[in-house]
Amino acid sequence: MQSRSIQRYLQNKIGITYGLAGLFILTAMLAGISIGTISIPPKDIIYIVGSKWFGFRLPDTVDPMFSNIVYSIRLPRVLLALLVGSSLAIAGASFQGLLRNPLADPYTLGVSSGASVGAVITLFFHWSIPFIGKFTLPFFSIVCSIITVFLVLWFAQKVERTMKVETIILTGIIFSSFLGSLISLMIALTGEELRQIIGWLLGSVSMRGWDYVAIILPFFLIGVVLLILNSKELNGMSFGEEQARHIGISVQKRKLMILIAGSILTGAAVAVSGTIGFVGLVVPHFLRRMIGHDHKHLLPLSILVGGGFLVLADLLSRTIIAPTELPIGVITALIGAPMFAYILLKKRGLST
Repeated sequence: MQSRSIQRYLQNKIGITYGLAGLFILTAMLAGISIGTISIPPKDIIYIVGSKWFGFRLPDTVDPMFSNIVYSIRLPRVLLALLVGSSLAIAGASFQGLLRNPLADPYTLGVSSGASVGAVITLFFHWSIPFIGKFTLPFFSIVCSIITVFLVLWFAQKVERTMKVETIILTGIIFSSFLGSLISLMIALTGEELRQIIGWLLGSVSMRGWDYVAIILPFFLIGVVLLILNSKELNGMSFGEEQARHIGISVQKRKLMILIAGSILTGAAVAVSGTIGFVGLVVPHFLRRMIGHDHKHLLPLSILVGGGFLVLADLLSRTIIAPTELPIGVITALIGAPMFAYILLKKRGLST
């Protein structure tokens, strides 16, 4: 009887969390579209989106200028921030579950830096693969992010055969620093042509438009589906690889699939927005404190909360010192770096 009551309590708690996460992302989206140099009422936003997507008649009370601002500028920007934030958050949650460490995320593992190198090299040489055209940039970002994550794991194994997670994290930070220096070198050698990429590397979803939403969307769907399908396996591997094998999980196959899926999400996100750190660290850590470690719920909730978090971070980046915009990566770093320090202290048993 008591166990049934506990189960009902947990189900209610998770249900409430889903409701709050859904409300959070909707509120964040409305705020992101509504607030700016020109404020647009939420009801007008609903009318405009309804008229564009569902063919509803636009009321005469809605200013035609509002329609252009919402549909051509703010809506694609908000959707892009949502997709990038969701991608980084679910990738971070999966890496943390796989490596059994709350400090793991695409940024600290060096995956984001690897994706950035792929993007900058593509822009540097003006590469374009026939038949895939505009998807060339995310393709090379994803390839480099996958190569980076396997190099990090290989090097960590060479340093320490037991591959302690702390060693993997340290290796990721070393790779991230090295790859960052390669990017700086390329920018220095090319002069003015790539100096504008410095702002892009700090992270931004400004002036990207619908084309960038179309670029990230297929990779987002592929990565999310792969990770959701492996949520049960992530639960098993969070107790250790040996125990996972005992309950029938093909550890190597699933680990490979999870690493590739997380790298696809990270590579596509970096290709369209630049390097945005700590989203994959902060969001899963916050959710674990609320609902626990069950990846069946942790992964979908990371999508909702991660998307809403980055939409609000982008809103803050363009309004805090308006009309000047801060790179969105600056905002996430200001939030994420102290969180990283807190988690590290807590993990070491030094926090109060």
